[in-house]
Amino acid sequence: MEVSAFLKGIGLGGSLIVAIGSQNAYLLRQALKREFVITCIAICILCDVVLIGAGVAGMGELITGAPSLLFWIKIAGAGFLFWYGLRAARSALNPSAMAAGDNNTAPDRRTVIAAMLAFSLLNPHVYLDTVVLLGSIGGQQAGNGRLYFALGAMLASVIWFSSLGLGARYLTPVFSKPRAWQILDAIIAVVMWALAISLFL
Repeated sequence: MEVSAFLKGIGLGGSLIVAIGSQNAYLLRQALKREFVITCIAICILCDVVLIGAGVAGMGELITGAPSLLFWIKIAGAGFLFWYGLRAARSALNPSAMAAGDNNTAPDRRTVIAAMLAFSLLNPHVYLDTVVLLGSIGGQQAGNGRLYFALGAMLASVIWFSSLGLGARYLTPVFSKPRAWQILDAIIAVVMWALAISLFL
């Protein structure tokens, strides 16, 4: 029973986390630039662990029962995603985009932490996936199954974010050219705007 719940948590948690989103896109960009990668990975994992735990513990019911709260979270999230998408679009139009490993214009740690927290917590999709969806399914597990389901989903988060952040270095040769950065920023801009629009569809 516990093993089944654990595997179910890994499978469902992994399928939700791997999907392209603002959090993954920002982490990938920071990893390619090699700026505070471990810090970004730790924030992603910590946020997911807390939200998954809260969801399985019953916070999902609280969110679904407060539509006005979710509405204002959507407003804030959409505004932030649109702003960052605009920023990425401007970078994509800049032919002198930064090459991988170039830290001459690296932001400070506080700026990166604030941005990573914003991408992790201001996107309502995060709450819908981790707190509501994983929380509702995890809460249905019998006995200790709830705990093992949560641990499985948390492990999927640890594996994914660690792999994405630490594995991006192997793409450095590809992103040694400004054109590759322009393409990446264009994709990020489209993803951010699509997510912002999808919040109200």
